[in-house]
Amino acid sequence: MFQSIDPATGTPGATFAPLTTDEIEERVARAHAAFATWRDVPLAARAALLERIGDAFEADKRRLAEIAVREMGKTLASAIAEVEKCAAGFRHYAQNGPAMLEPVDHPVAGGSARTIFLPLGPVLAVMPWNFPYWQVVRFMAPTLLAGNVGLLKHASLTQGCAAAIEEVATAAGLPAGVFQSLAIPSSRVDALIADPRIVAVTLTGSEGAGVKVAEAAGRHLKKVVLELGGSDPFVVMPSADLDRAATTAAKARVQNAGQSCICAKRMIVHTDVYDAFLDRFAAAMRAVTVGDPMHADTDMGPLSSVEQRDAVLAQVAQVQQAGGRLLLGAEKPDRPGAWMTPGVLVDVPVDDPVAQEEVFGPVAMVFCVDDIDAAIRLANDVPFGLGSSVWTQDAAERARFEREIEAGMTAVNSMLASSPEAPFGGIKRSGHGRELGAFGLHEFMNLKTISG
Repeated sequence: MFQSIDPATGTPGATFAPLTTDEIEERVARAHAAFATWRDVPLAARAALLERIGDAFEADKRRLAEIAVREMGKTLASAIAEVEKCAAGFRHYAQNGPAMLEPVDHPVAGGSARTIFLPLGPVLAVMPWNFPYWQVVRFMAPTLLAGNVGLLKHASLTQGCAAAIEEVATAAGLPAGVFQSLAIPSSRVDALIADPRIVAVTLTGSEGAGVKVAEAAGRHLKKVVLELGGSDPFVVMPSADLDRAATTAAKARVQNAGQSCICAKRMIVHTDVYDAFLDRFAAAMRAVTVGDPMHADTDMGPLSSVEQRDAVLAQVAQVQQAGGRLLLGAEKPDRPGAWMTPGVLVDVPVDDPVAQEEVFGPVAMVFCVDDIDAAIRLANDVPFGLGSSVWTQDAAERARFEREIEAGMTAVNSMLASSPEAPFGGIKRSGHGRELGAFGLHEFMNLKTISG
Protein backbone atom coordinates (compact mmCIF):
# COMPACT_ATOMS: atom_id res chain seq x y z
CA MET A 1 0.00 0.00 0.00
CA PHE A 2 1.28 3.48 -0.89
CA GLN A 3 0.83 5.85 2.04
CA SER A 4 1.03 9.62 1.63
CA ILE A 5 2.66 11.44 4.56
CA ASP A 6 2.39 15.20 4.91
CA PRO A 7 6.05 16.18 5.42
CA ALA A 8 5.04 19.41 7.18
CA THR A 9 3.30 17.56 10.01
CA GLY A 10 4.11 13.88 9.69
CA THR A 11 0.38 13.21 9.40
CA PRO A 12 -0.70 10.26 7.22
CA GLY A 13 -2.83 11.15 4.22
CA ALA A 14 -4.38 9.23 1.36
CA THR A 15 -3.52 5.62 0.61
CA PHE A 16 -3.24 4.00 -2.81
CA ALA A 17 -3.43 0.30 -3.49
CA PRO A 18 -0.71 -1.04 -5.81
CA LEU A 19 -1.91 -2.67 -9.00
CA THR A 20 -2.07 -6.43 -9.17
CA THR A 21 -0.28 -8.38 -11.91
CA ASP A 22 -3.56 -8.76 -13.78
CA GLU A 23 -4.30 -5.03 -13.51
CA ILE A 24 -0.86 -4.14 -14.86
CA GLU A 25 -1.40 -6.49 -17.80
CA GLU A 26 -4.78 -4.90 -18.46
CA ARG A 27 -3.28 -1.41 -18.62
CA VAL A 28 -0.36 -2.42 -20.84
CA ALA A 29 -2.75 -4.17 -23.22
CA ARG A 30 -4.94 -1.07 -23.23
CA ALA A 31 -1.94 1.12 -24.06
CA HIS A 32 -0.88 -1.20 -26.87
CA ALA A 33 -4.39 -1.13 -28.36
CA ALA A 34 -4.69 2.64 -27.94
CA PHE A 35 -1.47 3.22 -29.88
CA ALA A 36 -2.93 1.51 -32.94
CA THR A 37 -5.55 4.25 -33.21
CA TRP A 38 -3.83 7.24 -31.54
CA ARG A 39 -0.93 7.16 -34.02
CA ASP A 40 -3.43 7.75 -36.84
CA VAL A 41 -5.21 10.67 -35.20
CA PRO A 42 -4.35 13.71 -37.35
CA LEU A 43 -1.48 15.78 -35.95
CA ALA A 44 -3.66 18.88 -35.78
CA ALA A 45 -6.20 17.01 -33.65
CA ARG A 46 -3.50 15.75 -31.29
CA ALA A 47 -2.20 19.31 -30.97
CA ALA A 48 -5.67 20.67 -30.24
CA LEU A 49 -6.11 18.09 -27.50
CA LEU A 50 -2.81 19.10 -25.89
CA GLU A 51 -4.07 22.68 -25.90
CA ARG A 52 -7.22 21.58 -24.05
CA ILE A 53 -5.17 19.62 -21.51
CA GLY A 54 -3.04 22.71 -20.90
CA ASP A 55 -6.18 24.76 -20.33
CA ALA A 56 -7.49 22.11 -17.93
CA PHE A 57 -4.25 22.22 -15.91
CA GLU A 58 -4.49 26.00 -15.72
CA ALA A 59 -8.12 25.89 -14.58
CA ASP A 60 -7.38 23.28 -11.90
CA LYS A 61 -4.06 24.66 -10.70
CA ARG A 62 -5.06 25.37 -7.11
CA ARG A 63 -6.35 21.86 -6.44
CA LEU A 64 -3.38 20.23 -8.18
CA ALA A 65 -0.95 22.43 -6.27
CA GLU A 66 -2.49 21.56 -2.91
CA ILE A 67 -2.06 17.85 -3.62
CA ALA A 68 1.66 18.40 -4.25
CA VAL A 69 2.03 20.44 -1.05
CA ARG A 70 0.44 17.67 1.01
CA GLU A 71 2.44 14.90 -0.62
CA MET A 72 5.98 16.33 -0.87
CA GLY A 73 6.06 19.65 0.98
CA LYS A 74 6.83 22.29 -1.62
CA THR A 75 5.33 25.72 -1.04
CA LEU A 76 1.90 26.42 -2.44
CA ALA A 77 3.26 29.31 -4.50
CA SER A 78 5.90 27.13 -6.13
CA ALA A 79 3.39 24.31 -6.69
CA ILE A 80 0.99 26.68 -8.46
CA ALA A 81 3.89 27.98 -10.57
CA GLU A 82 4.78 24.38 -11.45
CA VAL A 83 1.25 23.62 -12.65
CA GLU A 84 1.25 26.84 -14.68
CA LYS A 85 4.53 25.73 -16.25
CA CYS A 86 2.88 22.45 -17.17
CA ALA A 87 0.08 24.32 -18.90
CA ALA A 88 2.70 26.30 -20.82
CA GLY A 89 4.47 23.08 -21.77
CA PHE A 90 1.33 21.53 -23.24
CA ARG A 91 0.58 24.74 -25.14
CA HIS A 92 4.13 25.03 -26.44
CA TYR A 93 4.01 21.60 -28.06
CA ALA A 94 0.44 22.17 -29.27
CA GLN A 95 1.41 25.39 -31.01
CA ASN A 96 4.99 24.70 -32.10
CA GLY A 97 5.35 20.93 -32.16
CA PRO A 98 3.67 20.29 -35.53
CA ALA A 99 6.33 22.37 -37.29
CA MET A 100 9.02 20.24 -35.59
CA LEU A 101 7.49 17.18 -37.23
CA GLU A 102 7.56 18.49 -40.78
CA PRO A 103 9.59 16.22 -43.11
CA VAL A 104 13.20 17.28 -43.69
CA ASP A 105 14.71 17.09 -47.20
CA HIS A 106 18.38 16.27 -47.71
CA PRO A 107 20.49 16.79 -50.83
CA VAL A 108 22.25 13.49 -51.58
CA ALA A 109 24.50 12.42 -54.42
CA GLY A 110 22.52 11.18 -57.40
CA GLY A 111 19.05 11.69 -55.98
CA SER A 112 17.06 12.91 -53.02
CA ALA A 113 16.25 11.84 -49.50
CA ARG A 114 13.69 12.89 -46.94
CA THR A 115 13.37 12.19 -43.21
CA ILE A 116 9.90 11.70 -41.79
CA PHE A 117 9.03 11.42 -38.09
CA LEU A 118 6.97 8.43 -37.00
CA PRO A 119 5.78 7.31 -33.54
CA LEU A 120 7.13 4.14 -31.97
CA GLY A 121 4.55 2.92 -29.47
CA PRO A 122 3.99 2.83 -25.70
CA VAL A 123 6.68 4.66 -23.71
CA LEU A 124 7.24 3.95 -20.01
CA ALA A 125 8.15 6.92 -17.81
CA VAL A 126 9.66 6.45 -14.33
CA MET A 127 9.32 9.79 -12.61
CA PRO A 128 10.42 11.35 -9.27
CA TRP A 129 8.60 13.20 -6.53
CA ASN A 130 10.44 16.52 -6.50
CA PHE A 131 8.52 18.17 -9.38
CA PRO A 132 5.59 15.76 -9.49
CA TYR A 133 3.77 17.50 -12.35
CA TRP A 134 6.46 19.16 -14.47
CA GLN A 135 8.71 16.10 -14.63
CA VAL A 136 5.76 14.13 -16.00
CA VAL A 137 4.55 16.77 -18.43
CA ARG A 138 7.94 17.29 -20.03
CA PHE A 139 7.73 13.62 -21.04
CA MET A 140 3.98 13.49 -21.57
CA ALA A 141 3.40 16.46 -23.88
CA PRO A 142 5.95 15.57 -26.59
CA THR A 143 5.17 11.86 -26.30
CA LEU A 144 1.47 12.35 -26.98
CA LEU A 145 2.02 14.89 -29.75
CA ALA A 146 4.39 12.44 -31.46
CA GLY A 147 1.61 9.85 -31.63
CA ASN A 148 3.06 7.62 -28.93
CA VAL A 149 1.18 6.61 -25.78
CA GLY A 150 2.44 6.93 -22.21
CA LEU A 151 2.59 4.77 -19.10
CA LEU A 152 3.61 6.55 -15.91
CA LYS A 153 5.30 4.88 -12.95
CA HIS A 154 5.39 7.76 -10.48
CA ALA A 155 7.22 7.94 -7.16
CA SER A 156 5.60 6.30 -4.16
CA LEU A 157 5.38 9.68 -2.39
CA THR A 158 3.29 11.32 -5.10
CA GLN A 159 0.63 8.83 -6.13
CA GLY A 160 -2.05 11.48 -5.62
CA CYS A 161 -0.32 13.74 -8.16
CA ALA A 162 -0.04 10.83 -10.60
CA ALA A 163 -3.74 10.04 -10.34
CA ALA A 164 -4.64 13.72 -10.74
CA ILE A 165 -2.63 14.04 -13.97
CA GLU A 166 -4.46 11.14 -15.57
CA GLU A 167 -7.79 12.44 -14.27
CA VAL A 168 -7.30 15.95 -15.71
CA ALA A 169 -6.09 14.66 -19.08
CA THR A 170 -8.99 12.23 -19.38
CA ALA A 171 -11.53 14.90 -18.48
CA ALA A 172 -10.03 17.12 -21.20
CA GLY A 173 -10.82 14.45 -23.77
CA LEU A 174 -7.72 12.23 -24.00
CA PRO A 175 -8.88 8.81 -25.25
CA ALA A 176 -8.73 5.81 -22.93
CA GLY A 177 -5.35 4.09 -22.83
CA VAL A 178 -3.34 6.95 -24.34
CA PHE A 179 -1.95 8.01 -20.96
CA GLN A 180 -2.22 5.86 -17.83
CA SER A 181 -0.74 6.02 -14.35
CA LEU A 182 0.54 2.74 -12.91
CA ALA A 183 0.55 2.56 -9.11
CA ILE A 184 3.38 0.05 -8.83
CA PRO A 185 6.57 -0.32 -6.77
CA SER A 186 10.01 0.01 -8.36
CA SER A 187 10.40 -3.76 -8.25
CA ARG A 188 7.86 -4.03 -11.08
CA VAL A 189 9.76 -1.79 -13.52
CA ASP A 190 12.14 -4.45 -14.90
CA ALA A 191 9.25 -6.64 -16.05
CA LEU A 192 7.60 -3.69 -17.78
CA ILE A 193 10.80 -2.79 -19.62
CA ALA A 194 11.08 -6.42 -20.73
CA ASP A 195 7.54 -6.40 -22.14
CA PRO A 196 7.81 -6.30 -25.97
CA ARG A 197 4.81 -3.98 -26.20
CA ILE A 198 6.76 -1.22 -24.45
CA VAL A 199 9.19 0.32 -26.93
CA ALA A 200 11.17 2.79 -24.81
CA VAL A 201 11.69 4.10 -21.29
CA THR A 202 12.54 7.47 -19.81
CA LEU A 203 13.62 8.06 -16.23
CA THR A 204 14.23 11.12 -14.13
CA GLY A 205 15.72 10.22 -10.78
CA SER A 206 18.80 9.18 -8.88
CA GLU A 207 21.99 7.84 -10.36
CA GLY A 208 21.29 4.43 -8.80
CA ALA A 209 17.83 4.24 -10.32
CA GLY A 210 19.25 5.28 -13.67
CA VAL A 211 21.80 2.48 -13.61
CA LYS A 212 19.07 -0.11 -12.94
CA VAL A 213 16.79 1.17 -15.68
CA ALA A 214 19.64 1.48 -18.18
CA GLU A 215 20.74 -2.08 -17.46
CA ALA A 216 17.22 -3.39 -17.99
CA ALA A 217 16.73 -1.35 -21.16
CA GLY A 218 20.09 -2.53 -22.48
CA ARG A 219 19.20 -6.18 -21.97
CA HIS A 220 16.15 -5.70 -24.17
CA LEU A 221 17.63 -3.17 -26.60
CA LYS A 222 15.10 -0.50 -25.67
CA LYS A 223 15.71 3.18 -26.27
CA VAL A 224 16.26 4.99 -22.95
CA VAL A 225 16.55 8.64 -21.87
CA LEU A 226 18.03 9.31 -18.43
CA GLU A 227 17.95 12.58 -16.49
CA LEU A 228 19.81 11.83 -13.28
CA GLY A 229 21.49 13.69 -10.45
CA GLY A 230 23.64 16.77 -10.50
CA SER A 231 26.08 18.66 -8.34
CA ASP A 232 25.86 21.89 -10.27
CA PRO A 233 28.63 24.47 -9.91
CA PHE A 234 27.81 28.15 -9.41
CA VAL A 235 30.99 30.02 -10.39
CA VAL A 236 31.55 33.64 -9.33
CA MET A 237 34.38 35.66 -10.87
CA PRO A 238 35.69 39.13 -9.85
CA SER A 239 33.70 40.99 -12.50
CA ALA A 240 30.38 39.55 -11.34
CA ASP A 241 27.58 41.62 -9.86
CA LEU A 242 28.03 40.23 -6.34
CA ASP A 243 24.67 41.36 -4.98
CA ARG A 244 22.77 39.66 -7.79
CA ALA A 245 25.01 36.63 -7.73
CA ALA A 246 24.62 36.07 -3.99
CA THR A 247 20.85 36.57 -4.01
CA THR A 248 20.45 34.27 -6.98
CA ALA A 249 22.76 31.66 -5.46
CA ALA A 250 20.62 31.49 -2.32
CA LYS A 251 17.43 31.21 -4.37
CA ALA A 252 19.02 28.54 -6.56
CA ARG A 253 20.17 26.55 -3.55
CA VAL A 254 16.91 26.52 -1.57
CA GLN A 255 14.35 26.29 -4.39
CA ASN A 256 12.13 23.30 -3.74
CA ALA A 257 13.94 22.93 -0.38
CA GLY A 258 17.13 22.19 -2.32
CA GLN A 259 15.53 19.12 -3.90
CA SER A 260 16.18 19.86 -7.55
CA CYS A 261 18.65 18.20 -9.86
CA ILE A 262 19.65 21.63 -11.22
CA CYS A 263 19.87 23.44 -7.90
CA ALA A 264 23.18 25.28 -7.54
CA LYS A 265 24.99 23.06 -5.04
CA ARG A 266 28.67 24.05 -5.15
CA MET A 267 29.55 27.76 -5.00
CA ILE A 268 32.99 28.20 -6.57
CA VAL A 269 34.22 31.73 -5.89
CA HIS A 270 37.35 33.59 -6.99
CA THR A 271 39.59 34.52 -4.09
CA ASP A 272 39.43 38.25 -4.93
CA VAL A 273 35.70 38.34 -4.14
CA TYR A 274 35.35 35.30 -1.90
CA ASP A 275 34.84 37.16 1.40
CA ALA A 276 32.51 39.74 -0.09
CA PHE A 277 30.41 37.09 -1.83
CA LEU A 278 30.30 34.83 1.23
CA ASP A 279 29.05 37.66 3.43
CA ARG A 280 26.23 38.41 0.99
CA PHE A 281 25.40 34.76 0.37
CA ALA A 282 25.29 33.90 4.08
CA ALA A 283 23.00 36.86 4.71
CA ALA A 284 20.67 35.72 1.92
CA MET A 285 20.57 32.17 3.27
CA ARG A 286 19.81 33.42 6.78
CA ALA A 287 16.96 35.51 5.38
CA VAL A 288 15.15 32.49 3.92
CA THR A 289 11.78 32.11 5.62
CA VAL A 290 11.15 28.47 6.53
CA GLY A 291 7.59 27.72 7.49
CA ASP A 292 4.12 26.51 6.60
CA PRO A 293 4.22 25.74 2.87
CA MET A 294 0.64 26.94 2.50
CA HIS A 295 1.53 30.48 3.62
CA ALA A 296 2.30 33.11 0.99
CA ASP A 297 5.29 34.54 2.87
CA THR A 298 7.10 31.18 3.17
CA ASP A 299 10.22 30.75 1.05
CA MET A 300 10.90 27.12 1.94
CA GLY A 301 8.80 24.35 3.38
CA PRO A 302 9.91 20.98 4.72
CA LEU A 303 11.86 18.40 2.78
CA SER A 304 9.90 15.61 1.15
CA SER A 305 10.37 13.14 4.01
CA VAL A 306 12.14 12.65 7.31
CA GLU A 307 14.39 10.12 5.60
CA GLN A 308 15.46 12.66 2.97
CA ARG A 309 16.11 15.31 5.62
CA ASP A 310 18.19 12.93 7.71
CA ALA A 311 20.24 11.88 4.68
CA VAL A 312 21.19 15.53 4.08
CA LEU A 313 22.10 16.06 7.74
CA ALA A 314 24.28 12.94 7.60
CA GLN A 315 26.20 14.46 4.68
CA VAL A 316 26.70 17.67 6.67
CA ALA A 317 28.06 15.67 9.60
CA GLN A 318 30.41 13.80 7.26
CA VAL A 319 31.86 17.06 5.92
CA GLN A 320 32.38 18.36 9.45
CA GLN A 321 34.17 15.16 10.46
CA ALA A 322 36.46 15.61 7.45
CA GLY A 323 37.43 19.13 8.54
CA GLY A 324 34.79 21.24 6.85
CA ARG A 325 33.10 24.01 8.80
CA LEU A 326 29.37 24.63 9.12
CA LEU A 327 29.09 28.40 8.78
CA LEU A 328 25.37 28.51 9.48
CA GLY A 329 22.16 26.56 9.59
CA ALA A 330 21.54 22.90 8.74
CA GLU A 331 19.62 22.60 12.01
CA LYS A 332 16.77 20.20 12.75
CA PRO A 333 13.93 21.97 14.58
CA ASP A 334 12.27 20.14 17.46
CA ARG A 335 8.90 19.62 15.76
CA PRO A 336 7.12 16.90 13.79
CA GLY A 337 7.80 16.73 10.08
CA ALA A 338 10.78 16.82 7.74
CA TRP A 339 12.10 20.25 8.68
CA MET A 340 15.59 21.70 8.54
CA THR A 341 17.09 25.14 8.07
CA PRO A 342 19.23 26.20 5.08
CA GLY A 343 22.93 25.62 5.67
CA VAL A 344 26.31 26.78 4.37
CA LEU A 345 29.48 24.68 4.52
CA VAL A 346 32.94 26.18 3.99
CA ASP A 347 36.51 24.82 4.05
CA VAL A 348 35.19 21.59 2.54
CA PRO A 349 38.03 19.22 1.57
CA VAL A 350 37.73 18.77 -2.19
CA ASP A 351 38.58 15.08 -1.84
CA ASP A 352 35.88 14.39 0.75
CA PRO A 353 33.25 11.96 -0.59
CA VAL A 354 30.44 14.46 -0.02
CA ALA A 355 32.19 16.95 -2.30
CA GLN A 356 31.71 14.36 -5.05
CA GLU A 357 28.07 13.62 -4.20
CA GLU A 358 24.76 15.31 -4.81
CA VAL A 359 23.42 17.01 -1.68
CA PHE A 360 19.68 16.88 -2.28
CA GLY A 361 18.65 19.44 0.28
CA PRO A 362 19.14 23.13 1.17
CA VAL A 363 22.85 23.02 2.07
CA ALA A 364 25.52 24.77 -0.02
CA MET A 365 29.24 24.06 -0.17
CA VAL A 366 31.36 27.18 -0.84
CA PHE A 367 34.85 26.82 -2.31
CA CYS A 368 37.59 29.40 -2.92
CA VAL A 369 39.73 29.29 -6.09
CA ASP A 370 42.67 31.38 -7.32
CA ASP A 371 41.89 31.73 -11.03
CA ILE A 372 39.65 30.63 -13.88
CA ASP A 373 41.70 27.50 -14.50
CA ALA A 374 41.10 26.35 -10.93
CA ALA A 375 37.42 27.28 -11.18
CA ILE A 376 36.89 25.17 -14.30
CA ARG A 377 38.92 22.30 -12.89
CA LEU A 378 36.87 22.23 -9.67
CA ALA A 379 33.58 22.67 -11.53
CA ASN A 380 34.38 19.57 -13.57
CA ASP A 381 35.79 17.54 -10.66
CA VAL A 382 32.61 15.56 -10.01
CA PRO A 383 31.06 12.57 -11.79
CA PHE A 384 28.02 14.66 -12.74
CA GLY A 385 27.48 16.98 -15.68
CA LEU A 386 23.93 18.30 -15.63
CA GLY A 387 23.79 22.07 -15.23
CA SER A 388 25.96 25.02 -14.25
CA SER A 389 25.78 28.74 -13.65
CA VAL A 390 28.64 31.18 -14.22
CA TRP A 391 28.88 34.81 -13.23
CA THR A 392 31.26 37.08 -15.11
CA GLN A 393 31.20 40.23 -17.24
CA ASP A 394 34.39 39.23 -19.03
CA ALA A 395 33.71 37.98 -22.58
CA ALA A 396 36.83 35.80 -22.71
CA GLU A 397 35.94 34.15 -19.40
CA ARG A 398 32.40 33.57 -20.58
CA ALA A 399 33.63 31.88 -23.74
CA ARG A 400 35.88 29.57 -21.75
CA PHE A 401 33.11 28.59 -19.34
CA GLU A 402 30.68 27.90 -22.17
CA ARG A 403 33.21 25.70 -23.93
CA GLU A 404 35.02 24.01 -21.04
CA ILE A 405 32.52 23.35 -18.24
CA GLU A 406 31.42 19.73 -18.57
CA ALA A 407 27.64 20.04 -18.39
CA GLY A 408 24.61 19.72 -20.59
CA MET A 409 23.53 23.27 -19.73
CA THR A 410 25.21 26.51 -18.63
CA ALA A 411 23.42 29.67 -17.51
CA VAL A 412 25.40 32.91 -17.67
CA ASN A 413 24.67 35.58 -15.04
CA SER A 414 21.37 33.89 -14.28
CA MET A 415 19.84 30.92 -12.48
CA LEU A 416 19.54 27.76 -14.50
CA ALA A 417 15.97 26.68 -15.24
CA SER A 418 14.21 24.38 -17.68
CA SER A 419 12.01 25.69 -20.47
CA PRO A 420 9.69 23.89 -22.91
CA GLU A 421 11.46 25.58 -25.82
CA ALA A 422 15.04 24.40 -25.17
CA PRO A 423 16.61 20.93 -24.76
CA PHE A 424 17.24 19.78 -21.19
CA GLY A 425 19.66 17.07 -20.07
CA GLY A 426 23.17 16.22 -18.99
CA ILE A 427 26.35 14.28 -19.65
CA LYS A 428 28.64 12.04 -17.61
CA ARG A 429 26.73 10.36 -14.77
CA SER A 430 23.92 12.88 -15.05
CA GLY A 431 22.45 10.80 -17.85
CA HIS A 432 22.01 10.93 -21.59
CA GLY A 433 19.44 11.99 -24.11
CA ARG A 434 17.40 15.17 -24.02
CA GLU A 435 13.96 16.28 -22.96
CA LEU A 436 12.05 19.35 -24.19
CA GLY A 437 12.49 21.38 -27.35
CA ALA A 438 12.57 19.65 -30.73
CA PHE A 439 15.25 17.25 -29.50
CA GLY A 440 12.96 15.98 -26.76
CA LEU A 441 10.12 15.52 -29.23
CA HIS A 442 12.31 13.45 -31.56
CA GLU A 443 13.87 11.21 -28.87
CA PHE A 444 11.11 8.59 -29.03
CA MET A 445 10.37 8.71 -32.73
CA ASN A 446 11.49 6.79 -35.78
CA LEU A 447 13.50 9.28 -37.83
CA LYS A 448 12.84 7.38 -41.02
CA THR A 449 14.79 8.31 -44.13
CA ILE A 450 13.09 7.86 -47.50
CA SER A 451 15.27 7.93 -50.62
CA GLY A 452 14.61 7.83 -54.34
